[in-house]
Amino acid sequence: MPVRSKWQSLPTEQINPATLAIDKLSPDDIVEGMLNEDRKMLAAVQREKDRIAVGVEIITQALRRNGRIVFVGAGTSGRLGVLEAAEMPPTFGTSPDLVQAIMAGGKGALLRAREGVEDNYEEGARSVNRLGPTKKDVVIGVSASGMTQFVRGALTRARKASSKIIFVTCDPRTELQTFVDLTIAPAVGPEVIAGSTRLKAGTATKLVLNMLTTASMIRIGKTYGNLMVDVQVGSEKLRDRARRIIIIVTGLEYDAADKLLRRAHWNVKAAIVMQKSGLTHPQALARLRRAHDFVRDAIGEDAEARLKELLKVG
Repeated sequence: MPVRSKWQSLPTEQINPATLAIDKLSPDDIVEGMLNEDRKMLAAVQREKDRIAVGVEIITQALRRNGRIVFVGAGTSGRLGVLEAAEMPPTFGTSPDLVQAIMAGGKGALLRAREGVEDNYEEGARSVNRLGPTKKDVVIGVSASGMTQFVRGALTRARKASSKIIFVTCDPRTELQTFVDLTIAPAVGPEVIAGSTRLKAGTATKLVLNMLTTASMIRIGKTYGNLMVDVQVGSEKLRDRARRIIIIVTGLEYDAADKLLRRAHWNVKAAIVMQKSGLTHPQALARLRRAHDFVRDAIGEDAEARLKELLKVG
């Protein structure tokens, strides 16, 4: 019988032999089976670590050239891109324009699935075109199956603009490998529920995107040691985190840390430089600019020794 389905052979559509009787299992056994599959997923991501590191370097270079990062996806893949973009400003103090996401179906598809929008190649191209892509930018296509037409249209338009292209998929055999600058393809295997890519494929994709963004932000000076020194203080919890970072780095008491942050206009980096060097707020900002926004270089001091002392580790 001739095969008429172009999706039938995809790894994400295969039937998992380990979960054939899942509908007869107890809750404990279902959970154990899912955990076993997730262990396989982690091993698949581990095998892609070198490619992920290359992706980090591509993104870091783009950020240093004032380029933008744009995620493009549909369904679960699109939502994961949106989540990644949304978390960058509060965590790393970036402009909302620096890391963006395009979701097939627009904002409405975030909360309610809109089937069929992923098949629109032309809309994918138009969505990227609206951003005015340039050769400074990196466009990251996210498609578990590797076949999403919306994503393909977007990447084709980005390629015409000479943007760097990273493709994150769970099909290592994807034909797009010859079209993009880098493919990251954890081979997670069949899902617990055949075709449900919100499971292993979604989790693997989340891990990959987390590493791409977090490592890139670290590489451009968005942390001091492992402290979130570019945190945006839009809530009391985050203001408290800022005070605690100042206490950790400078040794000030809580109230003194609060006063310092107010003088620094709640800029944690500037506050650290002010306390360590005796500079005024404008002078601290100028020093940070000369140090390319790295706190370590601005004050000539590593965070590691101080953190080890506080944690009492060797």
